[in-house]
Amino acid sequence: MAMDRRKLIIEAATKSFSLFGYKATTMDQVARLANVGKGTIYTFFKNKEELFDEIISSLIRDMKSVAEDAMNRSLTFYENANRVLFGLLEFRKSHQLTIKLFQEEREIGTQAVVDVVQRMEQAIIHYMIGIIQDAMDRGEIKPCNPEITAFAMLKLYVSLIFDWEQNHKPLTKEEIADLFKLYFFTGLEK
Repeated sequence: MAMDRRKLIIEAATKSFSLFGYKATTMDQVARLANVGKGTIYTFFKNKEELFDEIISSLIRDMKSVAEDAMNRSLTFYENANRVLFGLLEFRKSHQLTIKLFQEEREIGTQAVVDVVQRMEQAIIHYMIGIIQDAMDRGEIKPCNPEITAFAMLKLYVSLIFDWEQNHKPLTKEEIADLFKLYFFTGLEK
């Protein structure tokens, strides 16, 4: 039963953070949504920060499995990098909590949210570093700084998917892949 209560609290908090953002979410709201007393929450989590941290850790684990599912050992580095980034950004776009967090980061700049967005980006970059390093070890691409390359790839992807769409017709998956090939892989090809 205790595990179920904890799970209920996490689900309620996720819903609250998704609807109202981090800053506007209170432990009272979470307790109401979970249909438990506020004191019950504190038997599992010290405070809102700890509860938020638990949810984000789980979100990052989900993102990692999206990335791993996108990988296909029989494909080239270029195809895999594209699949992983696209999968992660699609996940980010379709996941209500991440949408709300990115919005809150932009509009309010709540420090806890800024930190979390960076943590998510670091997780993606860290994953990409492994793919880049692997491609270098196999001699598939030129030697490069994997961290800078992963960072630049992520930022380019985010720009083409989110920022471009603010004022333009969204690019297709193929157009993004072609631009990526043009800007990155032509330069990295051996």
